[in-house]
Amino acid sequence: MSKSQNADHQRHISRREALQRGAAGAAGAASVIAAGGLNRVLADEPAKTPEQIEAEQKATKDAAVHARVKKGQTKSIIQIFLWGGMSHNDTWDPKPGAGYDYQGEFEKLTSTKVPGTQLNALFPQLAKHADKYSLIRSMTHGNNGHETAAYLMQTGHMPGGRLAYPSVGATFAYFKRNEYKGLLPPNIVMLQAAGRFSEEGFLGPAYKPFATGGDPNAARFEVQGIVNRGINDPRQKARRELVDKVNLLGYGVADAPTMAASEEAREKAYGLILGQGREVFNLENEPTELRDRYGRNTFGQECLAARRMVEAGVPYITVSFPGGWDTHSNHFATMKRQCPMLDQGLATLLEDLSDRGLLESTIVWCTGEFGRTPKVDWEPPWNGGRGHFGQVFSVLVAGGGFKGGHVVGASDEKGERVKDRPVYPADLLGSIYLLAGIDVNATLPHPLGLDARVLDVENEKQKSAGLLEEIM
Repeated sequence: MSKSQNADHQRHISRREALQRGAAGAAGAASVIAAGGLNRVLADEPAKTPEQIEAEQKATKDAAVHARVKKGQTKSIIQIFLWGGMSHNDTWDPKPGAGYDYQGEFEKLTSTKVPGTQLNALFPQLAKHADKYSLIRSMTHGNNGHETAAYLMQTGHMPGGRLAYPSVGATFAYFKRNEYKGLLPPNIVMLQAAGRFSEEGFLGPAYKPFATGGDPNAARFEVQGIVNRGINDPRQKARRELVDKVNLLGYGVADAPTMAASEEAREKAYGLILGQGREVFNLENEPTELRDRYGRNTFGQECLAARRMVEAGVPYITVSFPGGWDTHSNHFATMKRQCPMLDQGLATLLEDLSDRGLLESTIVWCTGEFGRTPKVDWEPPWNGGRGHFGQVFSVLVAGGGFKGGHVVGASDEKGERVKDRPVYPADLLGSIYLLAGIDVNATLPHPLGLDARVLDVENEKQKSAGLLEEIM
């Protein structure tokens, strides 16, 4: 092994290897001490810094989680992305008694099914199903820029580096490429791309999220490229039959490899347009009562469509909340309108997945790229708005191996900083990858052959407090 290869190997040594080497080192030290060399060992070994001690403790703890957790039980992931950043104070981490400058118009709270845990009163349905999810109230990264914070939250890598890393959706689809054989694309986003960056990164267009467009709450969910606007199914079928009759290209040479590949691609495309792929997006097949429970609005029906995609085996589905949460102004009016939709759609999704036995194999995670400033800006032109805030915010996780009914970490009495147990992006995504059976040290295929890992906390000098052992 060359010096450069050896150095690269040492940089990317797995936690398990580190622990094995540590055990071997401990045995060696014991033999030296037994031979009377304790004083020499203590003299030769420099004192460890607090950072080194903390890193070793974290590695030991993470290794224990790796050994305990059942890996690979996650088959699909639903990400509900609240782009723009949702206020934690006004939703899942309320601060009673913080005063009007922090609570604004939201003083009423609701108790959840989990004793001691309260939410804003705008979330009565999620309160009833609190045993199905856990809340992280100490998410932090300190980044207040939409694009850079979104990149950090959705890739687990620091923005500004020389490599454009793929999002967790693209990465998950890549590692599931040999398992998923469905007609639909493996990485789907409703209704438009959510990340404000190239979400496929260097993995290329094969892993670019397929954006559905359309509106699932409309009479017909017109998915771009699958359900053509203004053309019903019988007419689409008639067009196909006519093309088959007049298209003589390849006639008599159907067994040729190129023609066979072309025919396979054509059949797959029509399978999307007219077959099972198309039916996944046909919400008319669902009972009216269930559609009403999800909410007869765009977000609610997106959640229902996401459940149908999980049933079809689609690996990664992103539900992007229409309208966004970037509430610099008109904050409280927007929250009063959007929170009930989020509450109804998300709670019904969790209940529906659970009732169908799908929640155990499906991770649901819901967050924005950051939170909102805890202190309300009453001055013009904001007149009661909240700004960008990456110091501390909340994330909801459920299913796929995550326990329900827990709260991880805490913010201080006004929601301005982490009070207990910080959770960084690499900790959250590392936990998701672990449950999905994906090694965070695994190499991703860079087109130029550059060294790129699923996560690379050490080399990027990222902060990390360890995997979410409390809820795994």
